[in-house]
Amino acid sequence: MIRLFGLSHSKEWDATVRSFAEHDVYYLSGYVKAFYIHGDGEPQLLYYEAEGLKAIYVYMKRKTAIEGYYDSVTPYGYGGVLFEGETSEQNLQAFWKAYVESMKEQGIVDNFVRYHPVLANAVPMKQISTVIDLGKTIAFDLASPEVIWDNIISKNCNMIRKAEKNGITIEHGKGMELLDQFTAIYNATMDKDHAEEYYYFKRPFYESIDGDLKDNYEMFYAVYEGRPIAMSIMIFANGRLNYHLSGSDIEYRNLAPSNLLLYKAALWGYEQGYKTFHLGGGVGSGEDNLYKFKAAFNRNSNCQFSIGKEIFDQTKYNELVAMRASQDEGFNQDSQFFPLYRS
Repeated sequence: MIRLFGLSHSKEWDATVRSFAEHDVYYLSGYVKAFYIHGDGEPQLLYYEAEGLKAIYVYMKRKTAIEGYYDSVTPYGYGGVLFEGETSEQNLQAFWKAYVESMKEQGIVDNFVRYHPVLANAVPMKQISTVIDLGKTIAFDLASPEVIWDNIISKNCNMIRKAEKNGITIEHGKGMELLDQFTAIYNATMDKDHAEEYYYFKRPFYESIDGDLKDNYEMFYAVYEGRPIAMSIMIFANGRLNYHLSGSDIEYRNLAPSNLLLYKAALWGYEQGYKTFHLGGGVGSGEDNLYKFKAAFNRNSNCQFSIGKEIFDQTKYNELVAMRASQDEGFNQDSQFFPLYRS
C-alpha cells in the first residue's frame, strides 16, 4: 500500500514521479538532492496505491532533539501530496489513515507542507487534513506570445521596453561557470536583503543542480555592457516552468533588467512547449513589493498558496516544545511558527 524511496533508489523514485500526469520538478530526486546537501534533512518519496487511487509525497525527514524522533517538511519550494485516480472521500480517508500510520512508524512527530499553487493539490487535502489558505502567487499563462504580452500590466510593458532601449540583452545557458557568476550576484542580493544564513548556498549545492538536475534547469541572465547584471535559475518539468533563485546588481536595477529577463524567459518557455511559468508570491505570502513586482506580469493570475500543519504525536511534540522552552529564555510559546520548537 505504501512504499518509501530514498536517494539511493533515485531511478525508481523518478520513474514513480513521472508516472503521475500532473507532476512537477519539485518531486524529482535531482531537485531534492541539492537540499539534502544543503543540510535540510533526508529526502524521502512516499508512494501510495490502493482502490484505484495513487499518491506521492516528497518530504525532508529531519532529526529532532529527541533521539529516534523526527519531523518532516516540504523541500524548499512547493510540493504536497499529489493524487491520481479515484479521489472519493472514502479513498482519501483510506490514504490518510495509511499515511499517518507510516509517519508514526518512522517516528515522525509532525509535518509542515507547502502546497503547489499551480497544481492546486491542497484542495483534495482539505477533506482529510488541516489546510490553511494564505496569499496568492503569480503564474504566466504561456498559451502564446500574444497572451503573455497582453496579460502584463502596461507599466511593466513600459519597463520591459525601457530595458531593451537601454541596451540590455537576455541570454541563457547552463554550467558551473554561469552558476559561479550567479552565486556572486545572488549572495550580494542576500546581503542587501539581510537574509538569514539558510539562504546562502555553498558550491556543492550548485554542483548538484548542474549534475543531478542538468536536464531540468536553465540559467537566464541580463547582460549590460558585456557583463551579467541580473541572473536567475529556472527549473522545469512536465510542461511547467518555475522561477527558482535569482539575484541582481543593485547598481543597475533602474535599468529594469529583471523585468526583461522574466518576459524573455516566458517566451522561451512558450517555445519549449511549457504551459505555465510560476513566479511564486511575496515574502511570507504577503502582498509586498516582491509580490507586486511578480503580479505585474499577469493581471489575471489567481493561484492560491496553502500550507498544511499536522501533529502525529502530540506527546512528543509537547516534549520538544518544553525542551526548547527550558533551553531558551527568549522562546516565544505564542508564536504561530510551526513546528513551534523550531521557531
